[in-house]
Amino acid sequence: MHRHGYKGRKFGRETDQRRALERGLMCSLIKEQSITTTLARAKEMRRKTEKLITIAKKGGLANRRLLISRLNDIEVANLLMDVIAPQIARNSGYLKIKRAGFRKGDNAEMGTISFVDKIKKEAK
Repeated sequence: MHRHGYKGRKFGRETDQRRALERGLMCSLIKEQSITTTLARAKEMRRKTEKLITIAKKGGLANRRLLISRLNDIEVANLLMDVIAPQIARNSGYLKIKRAGFRKGDNAEMGTISFVDKIKKEAK
């Protein structure tokens, strides 16, 4: 069977569980500026979070509502739109992933995902 047209990783979960996991990881990344998770999850989060940052950089009420619907968290969406997005000067490549060894329990490859630029927490 071919694999054309299948985007994204499944993480061995059903759709609603996977979406909840992705939203939780994206919210944690935006709040904390850096998180450590498995390498596969980090790579998937980079794809999705960079798209959200691009939406936040455009500004506007419609884009703010789009962020709120994608993240399911008003505070995180406002933080991304009002504090983080104006501080990012680049056009793409907002996040970086560093390999962080292997997890002790199941030897899963770990990675730390963080912003390339330094982000100040306080609003302007």
